[in-house]
Amino acid sequence: MDIAPPLPGQAREILPGLRWMRFPLPFPPHDVNVWLLEDGPGWFAIDAAIANDETRGHWRTALHGEAFGNRPLTSLLVTHFHPDHAGLMGWLSAEHGLTPMMTRIEWLQARSLWFDTGPEMIDHQAEFARIAGAPEEYCAFLRGRGALYVRAVSPLPRAFAAIADGDVLTIGGRDWRVLTGQGHAPDMACLFCAEARVLIAADQVLPRISPYIGLHAGEPMADPLGAFLATLEHFRALPEDTLVLPSHGLPFTPLHARLDALAAHHADRLAALEDACAAPATAHALLPALFRRPLDQRNLGFGLGEALAHLRRLEAAGRVERMPGADGVIAWGRK
Repeated sequence: MDIAPPLPGQAREILPGLRWMRFPLPFPPHDVNVWLLEDGPGWFAIDAAIANDETRGHWRTALHGEAFGNRPLTSLLVTHFHPDHAGLMGWLSAEHGLTPMMTRIEWLQARSLWFDTGPEMIDHQAEFARIAGAPEEYCAFLRGRGALYVRAVSPLPRAFAAIADGDVLTIGGRDWRVLTGQGHAPDMACLFCAEARVLIAADQVLPRISPYIGLHAGEPMADPLGAFLATLEHFRALPEDTLVLPSHGLPFTPLHARLDALAAHHADRLAALEDACAAPATAHALLPALFRRPLDQRNLGFGLGEALAHLRRLEAAGRVERMPGADGVIAWGRK
């Protein structure tokens, strides 16, 4: 779709009754989309953006300007727990008397991370990095940095309305079916309208990059990449000409070609990583097989998460195996 993105605090009409807002982020991918659906006397918003003063200012401009057209925010759905989506959920809910909608797992994940900020949690993350082969200076950096989630998310509301895969929400006289996706987040909510052939895809299907797929310290034996690839197959049931509204980047079509590209991208990364495991190495030592440039300390955690997610997928497929050392540090070798 050839349409210029809106400026912060403004909105662009995508289709009648469907508007696009965009908010800046202080980290890559540098902006996040919020979608507005006309719903009776007001607007139904999908996602809240990150919690900081700049974003609050852009929301106020939108709510009192042409973006909302003197109509109130009457509903809020948060697709998943990440700060760039859930950050201002509590603030918007309190300001407008709303009970936000969210899948139960995403809600509980947000609540857990917001309150789990003590030194034990940080030590657990540092140990997770250590056994992945990260150097001690990075583990020390993690301990010094402290908890990040609570800095980018406003106090969360104490109540929410649970949604689940297969639910149908009637918004503005149209039915929107909830489709949940896994991998990037545990149970991310997407919305599909068959009548309009529109998919609000959150971070599940992005136009130019793959969403971050990472293994984290809280669930070290998960297979997030396997879950992500399975979700891509699930989304193939939608029409090829579906208009995809992603959380980052521009609206696009066709859907199936993008699903193919994402699957092929991860197949290539898995093959490269498997080849690199010919000589057993830690996840940290294997980073050059996945990333062209060295990662600084701010990005090393994401890199380790991505590498471990791909190694777990290879392990689950019987292509590599883990080799713990006496110090607990894990090397990975090709079978």
